[in-house]
Amino acid sequence: MNLRPRRKDEFDLNVISFIDVLLVLLIFFVVTTTFKQSFNIALVLPEATSDKRQPETRIDLTIDGDGNFYVDRSQLVNNQSETLKQVLLKVTGGKTNVPLIISADSKTPHQAVITAMDAARQVGFAHFGLATKQTEGSHAR
Repeated sequence: MNLRPRRKDEFDLNVISFIDVLLVLLIFFVVTTTFKQSFNIALVLPEATSDKRQPETRIDLTIDGDGNFYVDRSQLVNNQSETLKQVLLKVTGGKTNVPLIISADSKTPHQAVITAMDAARQVGFAHFGLATKQTEGSHAR
């Protein structure tokens, strides 16, 4: 009869390999995570003492729901890119530093807006804006 207590084998867990795996997973998640970009910037604009404003010259390019182009409220004869480029050059006199505002109806085909933007870029407009209307329920915060 063996009365000596049994010697239990010690269970040895190698933690280093688990730490390696966890570090690899951590690096993977940090690299692949897209960070939320916040565009809500609160600004307090400076006040001007002068009430005189410079006369703002700008070009309004309007696109109706059917995809027809209007430059400064005058309808173009067709909806081709070449016609739009010629009219933009004629209206600006070759000066492309004038602000260009593109206003499109909400039912305007997407291709008409892309055509207008492409024609403006080909003429030389580097910066132009897209006009939108703020709804009643949405306010800037």
